[in-house]
Amino acid sequence: MKGIILGLATILSTGSVFAGVHGSYIEARTADVYTGACFANSESGIVGELAVMGWRIDKGSWQGVNLDGLTVVGVLKANSTLGDLASVTYPVKSVLIIDEKASPEQRLALRAFAQKMGGDLLNDVIRVDYQPIQFSFENNNLHSRNATLAAGALARVQTRAINPGDHICAHEEVWYTPLTKVGHYMPAFALDHRYSGNALGTKWSSPDKRSALVAAFQATE
Repeated sequence: MKGIILGLATILSTGSVFAGVHGSYIEARTADVYTGACFANSESGIVGELAVMGWRIDKGSWQGVNLDGLTVVGVLKANSTLGDLASVTYPVKSVLIIDEKASPEQRLALRAFAQKMGGDLLNDVIRVDYQPIQFSFENNNLHSRNATLAAGALARVQTRAINPGDHICAHEEVWYTPLTKVGHYMPAFALDHRYSGNALGTKWSSPDKRSALVAAFQATE
């Protein structure tokens, strides 16, 4: 009885029983994700095998470790266009970039979190880097879609909202959904998308494409 009372007191004091993490997510690929069939088919199997993914944890714990305010980034090099059912995506090599301000315990938890969220895409991590990471939305507003993710000098994604001038064939849609489980998501225009590390055997810069997605996420172990 005493345990039940204490549990109820905790629920009442916190207003929530959610156990996990929640925050914001961004990704950018080297193929358009917001596009029409003609453009998607022209890129299929040619580009889109490279991507940057980033999670900013606003609040929560993973494996019993508090991760409030920390960010982790995944960088992918797939065999072919990510998300294209007509292509063979695997094998996928990846790099993790973990917030350098995380403690050793938090670094392990961030890696476990990212690999849970990335699934098979982050199974084969060939390098882990620790860098200062900044991930923010203009006016802290996800719906602005004006986001900047900077992981040291290794990776960067900068986005803005899709506007009427981005509609080329007049029947665009979200052709590729996010590479990880998220809640509400929106396509965005990638003003900047690059990776300059050496681990994946390739570097890229793929700006000025309708190739990004922003989202909110909530996850439990």
